[in-house]
Amino acid sequence: MKATQGDRITIRGKTVESSDRHGQIIEVKGPDGAPPYQVRFDDGHETTVFPGGDFVVDRNQPPA
Repeated sequence: MKATQGDRITIRGKTVESSDRHGQIIEVKGPDGAPPYQVRFDDGHETTVFPGGDFVVDRNQPPA
């Protein structure tokens, strides 16, 4: 998995009752875009994330 600063992420909820979490990568700590990532979630919480199978990177695309 590779990502860049500014990419949006989604962490899928693991059960029916849990909702997806959305955030933005504010720092890539691994080499060449590899994890771990420092993420600021939309609720303002920041943490270091080691992605699992429920982690999706939405590439930061320049405006058209």
